[in-house]
Amino acid sequence: METFLIDVPVPSMGATVSELNVISVKARPGDRVAKGQSLAELESDKSSFEFESPCEGVVKSVAVQAGQTFESGQVFCQIETSDESQRHLAARAGAPASAPAAAPKPAAALVWTPRATKLAQEAGLDPLTLTDIAATGPGGRVSGDDVTRYLAKRQA
Repeated sequence: METFLIDVPVPSMGATVSELNVISVKARPGDRVAKGQSLAELESDKSSFEFESPCEGVVKSVAVQAGQTFESGQVFCQIETSDESQRHLAARAGAPASAPAAAPKPAAALVWTPRATKLAQEAGLDPLTLTDIAATGPGGRVSGDDVTRYLAKRQA
């Protein structure tokens, strides 16, 4: 059976959710994956979920890392597959998966929700350098409410 390379994008999570945060990446280049197998845990402002492989195949590249924020529709990884139902995702010849051009990766000690990252950047703050902010969101993440409280405390 002929195999081909596909670009696996993260699906849209609805009209109001355009950014997703990568909590953990479970797939690595060279891994054989089954259809429905978890590739990563992702989070939006509204929920966290397992991102699953659309087909059986071999992971050839992964374009994201834990802690990154990226937009829906960006390429998450490339998989070599023989699943003809995925032919519409065929990668362009010679085009490697591109790294997301989204917000910078937050400090390793803190994981930020997409909303928190956006609020901090709008206030002129760099999430990479903020280490004195309380992280009270789900799983110890910095939430939008944490940023709002931090900004209010700074102005007081």
